Amino acid sequence: MYNKKFNYSSLKELRADLSELDFELPLTENVEILKKEIKLDDLDIPNRIAIHPMEGADANLDGTPSDLTRRRYKRFANGGAGLIWLEAIAVNDSGRANNSQLYLNKDNLSPFKRLVDLINSESKVDPYLVAQLTHSGRFGKNKIIAFRDKYIDSISIEENDFHIITDSELDQLQLDYLQAAKLAVEAGFDAVDIKSCHRYLLSSLLAAYDREGKYGGSYENRTRFLKETIQKIRDNVDIDITVRLNIYDAIPGGWSTDQNGEPDLKETAKLIKELEKIGVQIINITASTPYLKPHINRPYDNGEYIPSEHPLIGVKRLLELTKFTKEQLTKTLVVGTGFSWLRQFGGNTAAGMIEDGWTDLAGFGRQAFAYPNFANDIFENGEMDKTKVCISCSKCAELKANKMKAGCVVRDSEIYLPIYKQLKTQKTS
Repeated sequence: MYNKKFNYSSLKELRADLSELDFELPLTENVEILKKEIKLDDLDIPNRIAIHPMEGADANLDGTPSDLTRRRYKRFANGGAGLIWLEAIAVNDSGRANNSQLYLNKDNLSPFKRLVDLINSESKVDPYLVAQLTHSGRFGKNKIIAFRDKYIDSISIEENDFHIITDSELDQLQLDYLQAAKLAVEAGFDAVDIKSCHRYLLSSLLAAYDREGKYGGSYENRTRFLKETIQKIRDNVDIDITVRLNIYDAIPGGWSTDQNGEPDLKETAKLIKELEKIGVQIINITASTPYLKPHINRPYDNGEYIPSEHPLIGVKRLLELTKFTKEQLTKTLVVGTGFSWLRQFGGNTAAGMIEDGWTDLAGFGRQAFAYPNFANDIFENGEMDKTKVCISCSKCAELKANKMKAGCVVRDSEIYLPIYKQLKTQKTS
């Protein structure tokens, strides 16, 4: 039951299963609304399709985009999406997940400028570009943590092989984010994302209930780093600010999560409103961490990992969290999440949700890896090609988690199938 395969051949069949879940998801056959641009102050996004930040783990050793990185973003640019949210870019060397993660600094700015130029020159729609600024925290090469966590320690650190970041180090880290934002302007990005999701460092701070000092304990302390960093950038850098945010952790006692692992969204609602008040222009929805509960933020029905729920329940959860977020806001835009598992019906879902005010944009992650031209097909043909869609096997995520170059093993097999076979050989040897 839990790993039931996607087997819908029509919207009618999908609606039937949604009805069994008592989920009134707006679906429409008319996807014209996805072509509509969005204007907000100086922000201009040419259509409603967004590509989520999907790490390829293929940067050069100095943190610059490799040929494979450039190939990925050229394909995304050709694909027609109005918003391209670039993958995680570390703000300092200690914050890199590994030596294959992008890292923007004053000594390597030119290759990032060339990447932005490539995207703009290859796209016909002048996409809005977001640079996702990050510190990988406990999932990085230096194992820097905000606090000990009984649920995540066993999958991320070894005893005596980690560093609990101090308040003074966090103070300095705010300045690293500020410097990275300044460099993002020079590179040509439209916005920066102060990434606060998936239990990387900033996301972890939101759950630092037992941490002492000014960055832990109370709600004000746990949200301090995120809000102060945003304010520093607002005061000093002329660039839009976005946040990819864990709406809840799905970890017992975690951020906006009760002791049973279920959502308790009072603090999230408060934070979302505060982010809008301090000038965040876009919030991108996600939840939990793929290292512990991958089915929460990435519902799927293929692969070795068997989720504890039907993937449609995971889709329902993400889409309802998107709607919840939109309901808290009056101006800030929302990028919804949870469309890729729906395959060729993701566009119908996105259009219906936008029409009904559940979201402003629809974000696709794995779908973009598998099918980078999906937006063009929706705009030109009114639908995606079911022979090209992501099959939600999560092999791309498996590659990334094992610090190997990540992409679609099924649809981009010439490059990524040999890498995946190498991973499987390593695991069996």
